[in-house]
Amino acid sequence: MSSEGEALTASTSYGTVDDVLELLPAVTLTLAGDALLISGQPVSKPSRTCGIASSAPNGPPSSIPYYNILWADVTEDLRYLRVDFAEQVRSHRLGVRNLKFAIPPRETPRSDIAPWVERLIDRAYSGVARRKRAWVLVNPHAGPGGADKVWDAEVKPIFEAARMPLTVVRTAYSGEAVHLAKEVNIDDFDIAVPCSGDGLPHEVFNGLAKRADARRALSKIAVCHIPCGSGNAMSCNLYGTHRPTLAALAIVKGIPTPLDLVSITQGDQRTVSFLSQALGMIADLDITTEHLRWMGASRFTYGFLILAFQQRTYPCDIAVKVDIEHKEHIKDHYRQQVVQFSGERNEAGQASDRSTKPEPIQSPSLAPSAPESDDGMGLPPLKYGTVLEKLPEGWELVPHEKLGNFYCGNMAYMAPDANFFSAALANDGLMDLITVDGDISPLKSIAMQMSVESGHFFDNPLVTYRKVSAYRIIPRDPNAKSYISIDGESIPWQPFQAEIHQGLGLTLSKKGAFDAPGPLNWDKVTTSERLRA
Repeated sequence: MSSEGEALTASTSYGTVDDVLELLPAVTLTLAGDALLISGQPVSKPSRTCGIASSAPNGPPSSIPYYNILWADVTEDLRYLRVDFAEQVRSHRLGVRNLKFAIPPRETPRSDIAPWVERLIDRAYSGVARRKRAWVLVNPHAGPGGADKVWDAEVKPIFEAARMPLTVVRTAYSGEAVHLAKEVNIDDFDIAVPCSGDGLPHEVFNGLAKRADARRALSKIAVCHIPCGSGNAMSCNLYGTHRPTLAALAIVKGIPTPLDLVSITQGDQRTVSFLSQALGMIADLDITTEHLRWMGASRFTYGFLILAFQQRTYPCDIAVKVDIEHKEHIKDHYRQQVVQFSGERNEAGQASDRSTKPEPIQSPSLAPSAPESDDGMGLPPLKYGTVLEKLPEGWELVPHEKLGNFYCGNMAYMAPDANFFSAALANDGLMDLITVDGDISPLKSIAMQMSVESGHFFDNPLVTYRKVSAYRIIPRDPNAKSYISIDGESIPWQPFQAEIHQGLGLTLSKKGAFDAPGPLNWDKVTTSERLRA
């Protein structure tokens, strides 16, 4: 990032009127509704953006959206007002640019301009914390590789321009982040930022879950994601992108979002899942293509085409605590949750607009206090016990002789353009469960897979889609050469049980909810609603 930036000249005096800062007639900066407006004649210098020449024309833009503004201040020599912001430098890539506006000599320029600068920062960070203290974990071996370079060249400059205190750790081996998160001082940080695929967030969540103060840790540290892997599902769901710099800006401006987590018990082990659990074709696809990480997301397409023609089945016994069974009712639930969330956000926005008290520079707490509990510390108790205990009362094991896919999701996207769980919500206390028979023809299987990208997968008659709060699955053949995938990580081919914990985790999202479109026509009036009218 250039230390010179660009300078706008001003004459011999300046002043402020409410949201307008005038540096004589040559330069006017205006705090408009959703952007900073800039007028004036620049004396421009070449701009540099994260080490890459900016594609923008010489001189400043005429406006900068508040969302893109990273920071503003008066330089130490009191000569310039500086504004740092994120600007598109390539398709799907942002860089940092700065503008310097010359301040004419005066005895106390900082005190005159400081209130205007504070109002600018207030608008740039409306409703979100500034200068979040970030614990960054970089996995150099994530996906096709290159996470180190992505962090240093693309993401770090954005965080630094936002004045975020950074502590950076480079992981050396698989599973290391579990141990690091278990021991980290959670009072030193507001957010954890894995730069990786989805494996490193899984490790961070599980490290926090292993702590004696697990509930406090999970509710205090917002686990985020810089996408550097093959699937990058977490980033797709939270920020609507798998591009590192776009995700970085979304984290800087991120809204604290409670996140449901799932307890998985297998044998005497208990782990947590934030993304998905799979048995069948999807799990085999996920695990057996690990050696093809160099292909990026294309590895999944390649693996699917091979497995589709095998028409393999995975006989299992499954017991499920079903909460919402019919697809029409699931759409009703989705709509109700979205409408309720929108109302709460609007009320919060109106309340925020009425407040004129400026936000403190240092990051406030990103989360409410830890949930109330018997011990106030560790993971919440299991409502339905473990897989080693007898089947919970009211549950019934149902044989599935021709199961092709058992796929349970806690988020919508499983990869870019792979919105498998379109009715998934961040904290509704329910998992989305999909089951598909394995004896369908390869052509139907391929067509069904294509319907994921088109948005028609939810309504496909070959897909059974339910909202559930717990389940147990028991593979029939203990010697089968098959896989179980938890958040993309392999666990032994043995029975396991899952149950969800509403809002146990914390993350940052762009909207305060998943950035996913939902099932097709979820916002239309349904037949059941017309009958109830």
